[in-house]
Amino acid sequence: MGHLLPLRTPSDRPDVRAPGPRTADPRTHEPRTPEPLWREVTGELLRERRHMRGEKLSETASRAGISTQYLSEVERGRKDPSSEVLSAVAGALDLTLRDLAVAAARRLYVVPAGPIGTASIRQDVGALRGPLALAA
Repeated sequence: MGHLLPLRTPSDRPDVRAPGPRTADPRTHEPRTPEPLWREVTGELLRERRHMRGEKLSETASRAGISTQYLSEVERGRKDPSSEVLSAVAGALDLTLRDLAVAAARRLYVVPAGPIGTASIRQDVGALRGPLALAA
């Protein structure tokens, strides 16, 4: 008759990041969730910007010169686009690559836990101003 195929879990699929083990924060010994990937954060930002502008995927993808499917995968954090593609999509949304990188860095930035005063937090957040160097 027919064959039974095993159900694949997200961890079996190479294009989906399985949640990593929850490690303990050495300072508080509380469970820590894995931080998001760069592609996930930039994808969220691009999608938020597109929605804010009230645009369809096809409109933005057309202006960026990429397929609608590819833009969808970028927005969902499934693809790791080149800097050229990110620049094209950002430009289609009236952003610069610098705007996108700074917004992603701010979203990823976590204020360290512990007894830190308000002044030092402001100083740390202020350190995000200026040019950023991204390493892959």
